[in-house]
Amino acid sequence: MKDQYRVVVIGGGVVGASVLYHLAKFGWTDVALIERNVLTAGSSWHAAGGIHALNADPNMAALQAYTIDLLSEVEAESGIDIGLHMTGGITVACDPNRWEWLQGAQRTFQTIGIDDCHLMTPEEIKKACPIMDTTGVIGGLWADREGYVDTTGTVHAYARAAKKRGADIIEHNRVLELNWKGSAWEVVTENGTITAEHVVNAGGLWAKQNGRMVGLDLPVSPLSHHYFLTETIPELEAIDFEVPMTVDLEGFTYMRQDKKGILVGIYETDHQHWMMDGAPWEYGIELLQEDTDRIEKELMLAFERYPCLNDVGISSWVNGAFTFSPDGNPLVGPVESVPNYWLACGVMAGFLQGGGVGKTLAEWMIHGDTETDAWSMDIARYGEHQSNKEYIKQTTGQFYSRRFVMTYPNEQLPAGRPLRMAPAHDAMTDAGCRWGTSWGLETPLYFAPKDFEEAPSLNRSNASEFVEAECKAVREAAGLLDITGFSRFEVSGDGAEDWLNKMFATKLPKPGRARLAVMLSPQGKLKGDLTLFNWGDGTWWIMGSYYLREWHKRWFADHKGRDTALRDMSDDICGFSLSGPNSTKIMQAIQPDLDLSFMGCGTIDLGLLGCKVGRLSVTGELGYEIHCHANEHIALRRMLLEAGTDHDLKEIGFNAMLSLRIEKSFGIWSAEFTQDRTAAMTGMDRWIDWQKPDFNGRAAAMKDRDAGADQVLVTLGLDSPNADCSGYEPVWANGKRVGFTTSGAFGYTVGQSIAMAMVDKAFADPGTDLSVHVVGIERQAKVLPPSPYDPTGKAMRG
Repeated sequence: MKDQYRVVVIGGGVVGASVLYHLAKFGWTDVALIERNVLTAGSSWHAAGGIHALNADPNMAALQAYTIDLLSEVEAESGIDIGLHMTGGITVACDPNRWEWLQGAQRTFQTIGIDDCHLMTPEEIKKACPIMDTTGVIGGLWADREGYVDTTGTVHAYARAAKKRGADIIEHNRVLELNWKGSAWEVVTENGTITAEHVVNAGGLWAKQNGRMVGLDLPVSPLSHHYFLTETIPELEAIDFEVPMTVDLEGFTYMRQDKKGILVGIYETDHQHWMMDGAPWEYGIELLQEDTDRIEKELMLAFERYPCLNDVGISSWVNGAFTFSPDGNPLVGPVESVPNYWLACGVMAGFLQGGGVGKTLAEWMIHGDTETDAWSMDIARYGEHQSNKEYIKQTTGQFYSRRFVMTYPNEQLPAGRPLRMAPAHDAMTDAGCRWGTSWGLETPLYFAPKDFEEAPSLNRSNASEFVEAECKAVREAAGLLDITGFSRFEVSGDGAEDWLNKMFATKLPKPGRARLAVMLSPQGKLKGDLTLFNWGDGTWWIMGSYYLREWHKRWFADHKGRDTALRDMSDDICGFSLSGPNSTKIMQAIQPDLDLSFMGCGTIDLGLLGCKVGRLSVTGELGYEIHCHANEHIALRRMLLEAGTDHDLKEIGFNAMLSLRIEKSFGIWSAEFTQDRTAAMTGMDRWIDWQKPDFNGRAAAMKDRDAGADQVLVTLGLDSPNADCSGYEPVWANGKRVGFTTSGAFGYTVGQSIAMAMVDKAFADPGTDLSVHVVGIERQAKVLPPSPYDPTGKAMRG
């Protein structure tokens, strides 16, 4: 063991070994992995080792596909047999809604390049897996790239491949302390102290304790997970092929062959947390006692699905602990409050996702950016308020129990809610508001009668009539939307303007003006579509999405400006958006002297309140964003509703806003705009001030502009009578896949289902005929000119 390394990776499971391997592969060879026990001790040694490319989250599916492709490469490089069995796999559905979901999922996987999957009939399923009883099965989804690995062999393969590239492996040496010394970490271990420029927490079951060493309480918890292995099954001895991996969605089980028996794993609905504060340090190569009473219901379903289980014995039980995050995705990336400290933990499917996690983190550390959008696993998707133990218990338990339960796009899950609420939340609830959640904050979706219940669905919701009424109110009169769910950062100081000019590619607004502001990475990729306000008194506001708050704050901290102060005001300031042709009448009913031009902003007295007001709206109508202190939110709502009584003002939710904005071809973050796309691809380059001599990403953006984008963002009109796109549906031209949707909604003003999509440039001209699979059904589509509603923008300019 040396006393100094560039990177120390803490944790010798599959994720830590993968991070070490990728760091060395990408050129950082002065790296070491420190393991308190032996490699695989913790969760890796007893994992079932299943691998499959399919995942409901397309970004995670792509991550898993990379991992699967990497396995044979690591096996060859290391010379260690990883026991790779590519049997193929089948996900079966008995419920019509699940079958509908599988049909749509197949098309989503095609979008991200997973073409080796197809739908199966019950007869085809039975032929591929003779030991399965297909009674009640409607169909299944086959994927070629499914199978399993030897877990111990795989970890050692990553480790040996890393060692061949110059990395060190240090076992039997627990990390005791982590101390930041201003420019490097002091890693205090049982066998001495190491100085490291960077530290990676790949602690698995011990990630919680490793985080607390640097003052972090990570949103992660272990849960126990059962699987069992059987004795030899005569039916398997009688066939000359290995049966595929199978997932029984209704039975909450997965199955794979193990020699001439099978392994059956269970995601029980009656979940069980274990050691929420982290595993004991002495724990390692141990298992928990099986609890068959708790999993009795799922066991019965497994014995019904695989009748051969009734005739063979169970050779062994495995009940081991795995760590889970609230949404089941890994926790990866840097932490704004702790320098040079990186996370690679909460990876509940390490052998399936570990390769992609290692690649992503290594790119992040070495290059400062990732090849693909890492948001699905970025630690910044959680804030300090989501590290509460009860929040973690509820949300991780909910994810575990719903591992094989389909969540509908319009379904609102209850765990960890309500956590944060706008001051007027109760009054809005009394008015019929139905709530969603964004980064722990309750956000309004739509308003409906108190006795209304929305039915979860992949198709257009039965709440559509209420959303349509809200859209009509905005287009014809006025709508009031709570915008507490936006982030707000105040920038001030002598260096504020210089810093903003560097951070944003956009021309800065003049005093008393607001502007859409594009933020780029040094590689020229998108880092934000924000709104910038210049209040004219030396202070500026950066306004964005509430759920991106920690992500943007980390980015700002990484690019600190001299003589510049940045303050996160998101918990102190909230407000309402007022939009529609009657908006100015309502505002002038409160403040007759109101005189604010389009994209103007200022401090305005509204009744007793001094509000920050901007004349802008994302609905495509004349509108105002009105900001107040949190303790004035209730009074502001009352005042606006009272002033709007004679002007048909109606409260609305974000479902209406999404419909209204897509009619204007207005993109949003995490849909049209992502951090793996460029300004030229998304049309955001029209907001770039190319005359500015210097801003982040300028050289890369200019190169991208001059080269031209291969894919561009377009608006599609669809012939889809009962369902709308949700994103990642494949777009086709004469049977060739030429793009994918980014988001969709029904446009109630134009009377058509609309989607936005990234398509090959050759198919981007208005009038081009295309087709899109919507919930698995191919629908005709046509490229529309931008902004199907009010293309000249006359309405929003007033």
